[in-house]
Amino acid sequence: MSSIYLIRHGKPAAVWGEADDDPGLDDTGRAQAEAARDHLLSLPPGQRPSRVVSSPLRRCRETAMPTAAALGVEIEIDPSVGEIPTPANLTAEERPAWLREVFQGEWAEVKGDLDYDAWRRAVAASLVARGGTAVFSHYVAINAVMSHLTDDPRVLVFRPDHTSISVLDSDGVTLTLVEKGREAQTGVL
Repeated sequence: MSSIYLIRHGKPAAVWGEADDDPGLDDTGRAQAEAARDHLLSLPPGQRPSRVVSSPLRRCRETAMPTAAALGVEIEIDPSVGEIPTPANLTAEERPAWLREVFQGEWAEVKGDLDYDAWRRAVAASLVARGGTAVFSHYVAINAVMSHLTDDPRVLVFRPDHTSISVLDSDGVTLTLVEKGREAQTGVL
């Protein structure tokens, strides 16, 4: 088994529904990114990640940067650990209301352009071959993984705090939840 560290990005400079649709980190978020790096580097050498993967969005890339720099590796950008795709017919202003509705239901009930239950499974499947990796992702994508691993059909099963680090194991075929990261009340709902 090889560990995968699934990490929510640090606190962004703007939240969803505000003017910037791809914000970077604020000062708190940058400090959180450094704390996540310090935690990962404090792990015993055989448990430390050797690769860094990030969603393409700026807040994840900026959270991943301190860890990648400390490990001396490039950040691998992977859209499969990115944000939940918004239906094409929704405007940026409509996205927050859509997400609030999504959070109240189950994956099979999410309305949009694609099969969101399949998207949930695909996010989890993308992690199976990522042993020894720190993966920087998003609130909803992390919920997709947790929902899949706990066989819970609800969209919202976990409230990961900024830079919450969940530990998964993979043997290259199967993904297993070892430990959920820290939870917090967030501004998501």
